[in-house]
Amino acid sequence: MGRMKLLSNVINSAANQVEGFCIVKSVQLKLNVKGAEYLDFTVADAEGEINAKLWDYQSAVHGTYSAGEIIKIRGTVNIYRDQEQLKIDRIRKMTDSDNVDLSAIVAEPPINGELLYKELYDFTHTFSDEDIARLTRYMLGANRERIIKYPAALRLHHAHKGGLAFHTHTMLSVAKKMVEVYSAIYPELSSDLVYAGVILHDIAKTTELEVGPLGLATAYSVEGQLLGHITMGVNMIESAAVELGIPNEKAMLLEHILLSHHGVPEFGSPKPPMFPEAEIVSTVDSLDAKLYEMFDVLGAVQIGGFSDRQWALDNRLLYRHGHGIVSGEDSVRES
Repeated sequence: MGRMKLLSNVINSAANQVEGFCIVKSVQLKLNVKGAEYLDFTVADAEGEINAKLWDYQSAVHGTYSAGEIIKIRGTVNIYRDQEQLKIDRIRKMTDSDNVDLSAIVAEPPINGELLYKELYDFTHTFSDEDIARLTRYMLGANRERIIKYPAALRLHHAHKGGLAFHTHTMLSVAKKMVEVYSAIYPELSSDLVYAGVILHDIAKTTELEVGPLGLATAYSVEGQLLGHITMGVNMIESAAVELGIPNEKAMLLEHILLSHHGVPEFGSPKPPMFPEAEIVSTVDSLDAKLYEMFDVLGAVQIGGFSDRQWALDNRLLYRHGHGIVSGEDSVRES
């Protein structure tokens, strides 16, 4: 995510003090080196997130907080290990009388999640292989509400409400173009395997993540921590295939696409892509995640400037060249 909108709401420029509403993405009670308690937060709004510390914490004075709650904070922005960090000076929970605009707190997908889901589901009716079509529709239907609402990640790419449907839909749009090009060169390419693999590749994010009422992931589930969405997704396909009577080989091909879609073991895939359709799904997934990260970061960078190093992108600096920007557009996204 980019830089929080809250950080631009400066109430004391000399003290670098800001104030505003945000959502608690995570919170932990910790001890400092002297044994005193403090709260370690990750807080976010629709534009970004930041680590925040509430030092000298006393529950009787400050109250208790949980992931998913909306809070109002006043804090001082500091730099710690080359990253912005917020020292919380005042904190309280949101009340009904605050009349907070939730669209400023919770990012929404550019396209309605219901529409995205419908297009994914309807597209399966174009598959030529009815077994693959039935399996894909079954898994979409069984996870409909979560696909529409859930983010695609706890942090980083598409970590907003509806991010899972948006990420999957964007990948499918890209995959269609790739299939159009490569199936003309290699007629043996199975478009059904590519499209089903794209639609199902992150299906287990619906059980890997713990998501609150506002559609943001606050933690990994126990199953998500112990198994991860790749293993869980493979298990979901295997179970659905048995229930629907899908031939074992077709289910196995889809299972391999899920197993290999992160490409390499260090990113969680126990197998590399071992046939062309799996390679396409892995490539499109990586491309969509990286482009999301790049454009999200560069939205807060001046034209002609560089971002901070991005650990999620191999610790790269990113450069904003400005070509392609519509004339008259602000050089930095409003934040």
